[in-house]
Amino acid sequence: MPTFRQWSLRSAALAAVAASMALQTLPAQAQRQVPKIGSICPMGYVDMLNGKCSTLGLMTYTVQPTNGEACPEGWMNVGGGYCRKK
Repeated sequence: MPTFRQWSLRSAALAAVAASMALQTLPAQAQRQVPKIGSICPMGYVDMLNGKCSTLGLMTYTVQPTNGEACPEGWMNVGGGYCRKK
C-alpha cells in the first residue's frame, strides 16, 4: 500500500506534467468560444460577461492570440488581442 509521501510525490509529478502541457502552444484551431484577453472581444464574437467571448454557435473562426506581436502572414488582426486566419 503506497504511503502518503508516495501519493504526494505522484500528485506533484502529475501536476507538473499537467502544467507543462498547459504552457505548450497549441496549433490554432477553429473556436466558437475564446477567453477574453483585453477589454473587448475579437470581431465576430460577443462578450458573454464571464471572461469569455462567443460566436453564439453561428460561426466558427480559427483564431490565435497575438501575444502583443503582429499577426503572421495569412492572418488578420480582429482586435481583442486575437488574429484570425484569412
